[in-house]
Amino acid sequence: MCQEDNLWQRDPAMYDHCPGAANIRTPTLSIRKCPQCGEEVEIFSSDVSVKCSKCGFVIYNDIASCVQWCKHARECVGEEMYRKLTEKKVA
Repeated sequence: MCQEDNLWQRDPAMYDHCPGAANIRTPTLSIRKCPQCGEEVEIFSSDVSVKCSKCGFVIYNDIASCVQWCKHARECVGEEMYRKLTEKKVA
């Protein structure tokens, strides 16, 4: 067992302090311009995508976080958010 595993097992409260998942557990809002029509679109850091309210263009979030690689991500962000961030979209 690596030292990181041992730390997580000894102190489950570490999940509350993980800096990599902070914007997922406590989402932050950003405003983006729709590349199709220029409308301002609100997107939270925990959103995978949103539709522009004016033209319907789908804007994807640039979520690149520890959820993609950390083996503790499921416990850290919760099952529902983990599934939302890791599910594969079929076009």
